[in-house]
Amino acid sequence: MGAARASGAARAAGVAALALAVTAGTIGTAGAVGAAPDGDGDARRPGVNRLEGVWRTDGYGTVVEIHGTAFTTYDVTRISCTPGFYSGAQVGAPGRDGTVRYGQSGKAYASFSLTPRGHDRAVYKEDGAASARDLTRLPGGLPAQCRQPAPQDALAAFDRFWATFDENYPFFAAKGVDWRAKGAQARAGITPRTSPDDLQKILVGLLEPLGDGHTALGRKRPGGGYDGVFAGLRPGTAEPTDEVREQAARAVAAQLLGPEQLFGRGLLGVGELPGGIGYLRVSAFDGYVEDGPYQEHAAELDKALDLLLAHPERLNGVVVDLRLNGGGSDELGLRIASRLTDRPFLAYRKVARNDPADPARFTRPQPSVVRPAAGTTRYTGPVALLTAGSTVSAGETFTQAMAERRPAPVRIGENTQGVFSDTMFKPVSADFVAVLPNEKFLTRSGSTYDGPGIPPNVRTPVFTPEELAQGRDSALTEARGLLAAGSTGATDATDAADAADATGVTAATEATDAAEATRTAVSTAAAGAGAR
Repeated sequence: MGAARASGAARAAGVAALALAVTAGTIGTAGAVGAAPDGDGDARRPGVNRLEGVWRTDGYGTVVEIHGTAFTTYDVTRISCTPGFYSGAQVGAPGRDGTVRYGQSGKAYASFSLTPRGHDRAVYKEDGAASARDLTRLPGGLPAQCRQPAPQDALAAFDRFWATFDENYPFFAAKGVDWRAKGAQARAGITPRTSPDDLQKILVGLLEPLGDGHTALGRKRPGGGYDGVFAGLRPGTAEPTDEVREQAARAVAAQLLGPEQLFGRGLLGVGELPGGIGYLRVSAFDGYVEDGPYQEHAAELDKALDLLLAHPERLNGVVVDLRLNGGGSDELGLRIASRLTDRPFLAYRKVARNDPADPARFTRPQPSVVRPAAGTTRYTGPVALLTAGSTVSAGETFTQAMAERRPAPVRIGENTQGVFSDTMFKPVSADFVAVLPNEKFLTRSGSTYDGPGIPPNVRTPVFTPEELAQGRDSALTEARGLLAAGSTGATDATDAADAADATGVTAATEATDAAEATRTAVSTAAAGAGAR
């Protein structure tokens, strides 16, 4: 169901090879029709899978079938139902509360869980995601449309692609894109002779005007898996090349007192700057182990944080360098934040589009709260965050979360990329898979930074040709100066206005969520009843 993100390494071509290379063989295939729901006599017995049956997510356009130990997804729009991108199998026995752990096909470890909430509701939680998804049981089992082979001609593939974006993408108005008009114009050019190459050009032509780094198109490889054939990007930004990364590393190293100590396959670096300032480079929020569960990635991150914060009382400041961060797990970002605070604070609230016909309708906001890490060292002094247009996705949600920390970090560099949502992978034909966002990460005031990204408090050049040619790193130099001078507090009106007590904010958020629960339940039930 996939809160999939592109890693720093994988972003070599935008959202990047879409993590497509590592997903070969994970596309779900139509399975047997779900069995009847378990009887009440078994509903509370440990070891019994109370999730047997068919479920629909609130938002995300997904139907989930649980049959025996198999987990199968289907992607649904108003006009189609096709096998989804993810399938998997149960790992271990159900827990006493009915929770069942599942792993993706081809993986030996679990990566997500489903927990029943009564007979007709359930919650899906992916390891490393900062939120959960609500599911409602479909009493009629798998919709009939999902049992039929989907047509694979170019026009049918186009219609599924267009409908997938129309029903899920939240930012058409913000991007100034008339999706219906552009869709009608593109559709008129499709004929029975339209080849896969022709269709690819048509689909890419629809995606390009969005300028969205969380949109992409993948094409099936003859040997399995997908190649990224298009990845969006905000106009005016460019993907850093390997040469830029190497030059940037040298520019940073010139200011460190010694070599970085590397963790997470080189994606994490810990160093020391003059004046008792710690340095943490985070080039991705995943990929820290070659292939392993979220817990192993978290353990590798903890090693880096343990070194950085071995003696927090000796630190006069910490620089967190996110400038070449390609994203990953939001939860890992919150894990860092939990080591940089001594009181809880609201990181953000997350919503997803959940009404195909109304782009203004979203799921109930789910708050993510940073809580001080227990049983380990923490640092509560001044922090500087280095950001750029190549700070993407989870790198941005971490930046957004840290804006609520007190004292607030100073942001130095450039605007982040402006893409926050988890990405959905939606096969639209035997040849193509579409990648798109459907969520918003809300600030306390209810706004988002999607599109323009999070601006810096202090704007500096970031790894420009001129800077790199001279071995300079103005952003890091600026951070050192501000930390040494003790002037890293909130520097703009927004930060100052957001300085309310975090405990009160969290309580208010929970009250708002409770007030919205009834409306959401009605919407969810209606969505389930109207399975397409």
